Amino acid sequence: MRTRKPVIGIPADRRLLGPHPFHCVGEKYIAAIAEAADCVPVLVPALGEAHLEDWLDSFDGILFTGSPSNVEPQRYAGEPSAPGTLHDPERDATTLPMIPAAIAAGLPVLGICRGFQEMNVAFGGSLWQRVQEQPGFEDHREDHDQPLEVQYGPRHLVELADGGQLHALWGSRDLMVNSLHQQGVRELGRGLVVEARAPDRLIEAFHVAGAPAFALAVQWHPEWKAMNNPFSRALFAAFGEAARVRASRQFQ
Repeated sequence: MRTRKPVIGIPADRRLLGPHPFHCVGEKYIAAIAEAADCVPVLVPALGEAHLEDWLDSFDGILFTGSPSNVEPQRYAGEPSAPGTLHDPERDATTLPMIPAAIAAGLPVLGICRGFQEMNVAFGGSLWQRVQEQPGFEDHREDHDQPLEVQYGPRHLVELADGGQLHALWGSRDLMVNSLHQQGVRELGRGLVVEARAPDRLIEAFHVAGAPAFALAVQWHPEWKAMNNPFSRALFAAFGEAARVRASRQFQ
């Protein structure tokens, strides 16, 4: 009898392609779930809370991805966005209530970049909209004039928290990561525990204290060619294993 692989929900962006709205997820995230986590990726349309309970019943884990859009600042009492900033209110309305509900329901959760920021906001935290303009912080943005291989290439070390979950996963305090963001954690959300910091002390990863299952988020992009990166493989494998545990319990 064939064993069913865990199903991972991936909430989508809502984007206009020409005059029509589409619900989109970057292929690199889909590939990382299918290959490095060895799970079945399922795209979740940005429809708000309408189907939240059904989605939580259907999935064995949820991946909150990066995106070109930013969380709307009114979601965390932030200053108005600079003109031209891309937002996605439909995604906000879908992911922000989904995050605490999924964690409370015991679903494994992994957040990446925007997903990391969403998880912070969902737990009452706030964001710097332009980290590079804040005293004491470095410029964490990618150079869009460079090819993708350079944009997603190693950029800086992060220091993993001694005894933290990522430290245990990696076995070392130092990890080289890429960096493709200008937003970052300003105030850490309630119940979130720092897992990694950049050299300028910007928070780069956290976990949800007391979560009944895997609940981690990172600011960098481990999904980029995940199978070629030992840490990325380990991270997605741990997420996939947590989803397998969840799936096995669902069918006992």
